[in-house]
Amino acid sequence: MSNNPSFLRVESLGKRYLPAAPPVFENVSFDIAQGEFVCIIGHSGCGKSTILNVLAGLETASEGVAFMANREIAGPSLDRGVVFQGHALMPWLSVLDNVAFAVKSRHRDWTRQQVVAHAWRFIEMVGLSGSEHKKPSELSGGMKQRVGIARAFSIEPKMLLLDEPFGALDALTRGVIQDELLKICAATRQTVFMITHDVDEAILLADKILLMSNGPRARIAEAVVNPLPKHRSRAGMHHDPQFYPLRNHLMDFLVHRSRQLTPT
Repeated sequence: MSNNPSFLRVESLGKRYLPAAPPVFENVSFDIAQGEFVCIIGHSGCGKSTILNVLAGLETASEGVAFMANREIAGPSLDRGVVFQGHALMPWLSVLDNVAFAVKSRHRDWTRQQVVAHAWRFIEMVGLSGSEHKKPSELSGGMKQRVGIARAFSIEPKMLLLDEPFGALDALTRGVIQDELLKICAATRQTVFMITHDVDEAILLADKILLMSNGPRARIAEAVVNPLPKHRSRAGMHHDPQFYPLRNHLMDFLVHRSRQLTPT
C-alpha cells in the first residue's frame, strides 16, 4: 500500500433525500492515498453508490465535503473516470471510436491520428486487439466491460471510480477482467475507489477495504488493511495463511456485525 499522504479526503459526508427522513448515511470519513486501491463493501441501501456518485461529482452530499488533490469536488471532471455495472457504450460507434470519443474529450487539440494511436494503446491493454472495429452489439458482456475500462483509463484520470463493474458477468469472465485490471493498475499506479459485494474480489484487488454498516444512518464501521502481499493472484491467494482469517472477518461483518451496528 502507498505511504503517500491522502490524495482523496472525505470528511463527515452525509446524505438524506427527504428533510423528515433519517439520512441514508452520515459522518462518513475516509482517506485514499495516491496509487491506492480501495474497495467499499456493505449491504444494499447503505449508500455506497451515492458516495461514489458524490466522488464523481454526479450527486451532491447533504453534509460534509470531499477533496481530491486538495481541491473540493464540485461537479464532474475528466480527472475522475467512472465505470458502472452497465457499460454505457454508444451503440452506433465501434470499439475504437467509443474509446476515441473519450480521448478526444480530454485532448481536443489532437489530430485524429493522435487520438486513434492513444485509444489503440488502451484497447490493446484490455486485450481487445482484433475487435476494435466491432460494434457493441457484436460483443459479449465481458468485452463490453473491457471497452468501458479502456475508455475510463484512456482519459488518464487521476482517480478511477468503479461501481460494481463486474457484477453482471459470469465467474470466468469476471476473473479474467479482474486480472487485466490488476495489471493495468500495477502499470499505471492508478488510484481506485471500487464498490463490490464480492468479498473475494475485494481481497484480490484492494489495498484497503471499507466496511459500511446497514442503512439508514449507515457509516464506515471499519477500514481493514489487506495483509496479503501486493502482487497476489486469484489462484494463489487462497494458499496464503492470512487469507481465511481476513475472509472470515469480512464475512462476519456482513452477516452479523453490519446489522448490529445499525442505529435503532
